[in-house]
Amino acid sequence: MSYAIVGFGAVGQALARAFARKNIGVTVASRQPPEALAPQARAIGPTVVAKSLREALEADTIILAVPFGEHREVAKGLPSWNGKTVIDAMNAFPVPEELDSLPSSAFVAKSFTGAKFVKGFNHLIAATLAADPVVEGGHRVVFLSSDDEDATAPVAALAKQLGFAPVKLGRLNEGGALVHARGRIWGRLIFQDLFKKEQ
Repeated sequence: MSYAIVGFGAVGQALARAFARKNIGVTVASRQPPEALAPQARAIGPTVVAKSLREALEADTIILAVPFGEHREVAKGLPSWNGKTVIDAMNAFPVPEELDSLPSSAFVAKSFTGAKFVKGFNHLIAATLAADPVVEGGHRVVFLSSDDEDATAPVAALAKQLGFAPVKLGRLNEGGALVHARGRIWGRLIFQDLFKKEQ
């Protein structure tokens, strides 16, 4: 399984640190050329490799960590998203009117037709996401939601591999709505700094 993080701002770099901590290879890409990202990627760890967006989209699993409005440009990078898993780690705030009351991930998923689409890794602030998820004998929680149950299992496995405790919230318009910003308020679980004790 190959992984790529698209977007190399605070959240993208935090996710890259999570991969590097476990020595899991990951490609990082953004609007900038790879040579602009390479020094920071190398500073995070040898398993983090900066590549072009085109090369990054060859990965099996792509994590979206771009500003919300840029997801369409990423989606145009492939003629077909069949066979890909897309993890939406973005938060849409302020909430665009174009969502028309849809959860932001349900809106984004429409641009990635054919992909297995999962909301996840969006509820922790970047500094917490970058830190070791093992806390006081437990693990920081990662909330996951998807309209495709088959898509959630491998993302949950990735979260565990990275040291997090995955918690499935169900479909995007049900439990997933808890981690979507809306109106002038955040979703109920956004920025909740939770951890789960080992049983």
